Amino acid sequence: MTATVLTAHRVAKPWGRRQLGTGFPDCGPDQDPVGEIWFGTPGNFAPELLVKYIFTSERLSVQVHPGDAQAQAAGLPRGKDECWLILDAAPDSTIALGTTHPVERAALREAAIDGSIELLLDWKPVQAGDFFHVPSGTVHAIGAGITLIEVQQNSETTYRLYDYGRPRELHLDAGVAVADPVPYASPDAPGEVAPGRRLLVEGPTFMLERWTDARRRFALPAEATAWLIPIAGTGQVDGVAFAPGQCLSLAGTVDLRSDAGSDLLVAYAGDRRITLD
Repeated sequence: MTATVLTAHRVAKPWGRRQLGTGFPDCGPDQDPVGEIWFGTPGNFAPELLVKYIFTSERLSVQVHPGDAQAQAAGLPRGKDECWLILDAAPDSTIALGTTHPVERAALREAAIDGSIELLLDWKPVQAGDFFHVPSGTVHAIGAGITLIEVQQNSETTYRLYDYGRPRELHLDAGVAVADPVPYASPDAPGEVAPGRRLLVEGPTFMLERWTDARRRFALPAEATAWLIPIAGTGQVDGVAFAPGQCLSLAGTVDLRSDAGSDLLVAYAGDRRITLD
């Protein structure tokens, strides 16, 4: 059995914030705003999944990610499916997911060039507790005033379609080629599969479960890794203490004990559910 507290790595972004909330220390006035906190292990190990916190003060670019087959055709190891759990949101915060109606790819490209893509996108109001599974090919943008947890395939292949006039590179040809510019429909997941155990994402690239008041023992397949993301409450896994704002990697046979009122995310690659003892 192995439980490891992962290292939190702050990533400065122009659209980030200095006041982070959610238990993270704020940035000093002489520090760049933090847009993301990544969790990883030292060295060159590149796991299949990546866990992040994201903090926004401005809209992020309109972007799209390739799927596995599209990424591998371009010589990349994998595509990028992702999902978001909203932890906090300003009253007027929105996220763009998909388009308001089906759009031809040529028209999507033209709209990205002239800026009218903002009007094509379906901007959805969000609040704390909202959850979105965002498959590859979904045209999307995260709005301002949002704090969220992102679980994604470990790929930073992002094709930027539009950036509100900021002087950053766009990737119109590649982005339009992999985009599926249609209205967003959340992929189905069965929801509650057992008391205190809710399945949020059911494959094919990864699984994500939400556990409350967890006291569970389970065995992961050989060579497999799971990620434990505490949202609320504290506890121990294989004798290693955890608290919100951390992320732990798990392997082998796992003994998990958390306090009453705990709220945990458990992520793992593939499309097979964890079997509990």
